[in-house]
Amino acid sequence: MGCRTVLPKRSLVRIVRRPDGVQIDPTGKLAGRGAYLHNRRSCWQRALKGSLAHALKTTLSNQDLETLRQFMETLPEEDEEEQNTIG
Repeated sequence: MGCRTVLPKRSLVRIVRRPDGVQIDPTGKLAGRGAYLHNRRSCWQRALKGSLAHALKTTLSNQDLETLRQFMETLPEEDEEEQNTIG
């Protein structure tokens, strides 16, 4: 949803809308409406501007945004594939 590149679901990070808020779903098995993002910071930055909320059919609270931004900060700027093709 961030960069619209298609990859297998297992290589993506799932975010799920739950009654108590939005959370990261590392197992991919939590109940709730889910959306998938690459493990790349640039994709998350684009998604947090609005497409993630749209995909989850919700409005992201300040707490949801803070949780997602904290996770985003742990992600690389670009993935290893891009680094290998650049260098």
